[in-house]
Amino acid sequence: MSRTKRYVKKHAKAINRRRLHAKARHEQQQRQAQRDIDALHQALHDVGLPDDLVLEIEGRLRAQKKLLGKIFGLMFPSLFGCRSAHELTRTRGWDKNMPSRLLAALPKRSWLKRLRKLGHDILCALGRHVESMSAATRSRWQWTWVWDDTVFRKYGQDLELVGSWYSGQHKRVVHGIDGVLLLVVIGEGTLVVPVDFAVRRPDPKGPGARCRSKLGWAQVMLDESIAALCRRGLQLPTPLVVADSWFSDSKLMAHVAHRHHGTVLVQGKTTYTFTLADGQKVKGADLVQPANWPWRQSLHAPGCRYARLRAMSPTYGAVTLLLVDKPSEDRFYVFCLASDIPATRLLRVWSRRHLIEQVFRTLKSLLATDACQVHNEDAYYGHLVLRLIACFVLYYTSRVIFKGHVTMDEMVFNLKHHWSSVNCQPLELYGLS
Repeated sequence: MSRTKRYVKKHAKAINRRRLHAKARHEQQQRQAQRDIDALHQALHDVGLPDDLVLEIEGRLRAQKKLLGKIFGLMFPSLFGCRSAHELTRTRGWDKNMPSRLLAALPKRSWLKRLRKLGHDILCALGRHVESMSAATRSRWQWTWVWDDTVFRKYGQDLELVGSWYSGQHKRVVHGIDGVLLLVVIGEGTLVVPVDFAVRRPDPKGPGARCRSKLGWAQVMLDESIAALCRRGLQLPTPLVVADSWFSDSKLMAHVAHRHHGTVLVQGKTTYTFTLADGQKVKGADLVQPANWPWRQSLHAPGCRYARLRAMSPTYGAVTLLLVDKPSEDRFYVFCLASDIPATRLLRVWSRRHLIEQVFRTLKSLLATDACQVHNEDAYYGHLVLRLIACFVLYYTSRVIFKGHVTMDEMVFNLKHHWSSVNCQPLELYGLS
């Protein structure tokens, strides 16, 4: 056999091997995507969504179809590889207007009750599961309460909920809906549970809850959630709440300290003034500048150092300052009312705050919250509440069911790139290829 023929056959065999490997790899990814969608459905079942949720909504519209799968798919088109709900409906043969009709049929108060009940049920189950364990295990399952606000971009027709809000993600004022969230982080970010949600109105009119500010909503949500968990017989430790500088209100921090004997850890502003223990007066801008502070090296974060200071504030009274200096990051400081909590624990708690920011920035893009366009306030509440539940379902699936072997990004990647071959009868998803 000539050298030319031998080269051609060798090259043809190499191409054939690559094709076989690509086919095997594609089949493996399809099996992984099928595993992911089955795990998502199992997570929906384990979370405990009521079986009569869709039936209750459809009863108001006198419809008899089970459309929970269609609602899930049309609300989160990016999860199945499509840029919009219309693109998904053209392939799946779904009615893209049905979810809005169904979600608008249930009053917003009912949606919020479902979210609170679901969050409290999950926390009670986890709390009772950990109560009988050792102290070392309980220390790994500590609760961290988190206040957060997020802006959902809104285009098109304006509702009473739509206004101009400052968005930390976009670093500017944007047009949209401003929501206030109360979350509970279990352990070192192992699980994130949404507990309560409220939408602030830009121009509230009349008396009542509609006039509550962001600080008012935060206080009410924390008080009601702790009271509801205590009524269920759950023994809660003193709450440790973290939030950004928007929630650094002296009355709110004092309320948590006096009523719940808890601690609120917030990020400080550069305009705040403090008087240190040695009588030196400093501003927040001075704390983030290089100086001879009593730095200590963090044992849990290599390269990170911190300094703990005691000071007096004309607004807050006695406070504890915690200066943080991390490599390749801007120096910042956090503070709380005077407390004996170790600085290392405060640092770990604050790291969970940044974890929440990363999780919700990722999920807001994956769940396409900006693409949610309806013409009714009740429908918007339904959309946003279901999105919060979906955030928990995705996080629960990737962190608990997969036992850390598959991350949330990998799960979403598999679904997005192999969504047409996925089969899931409960969600009415049937493979097309």
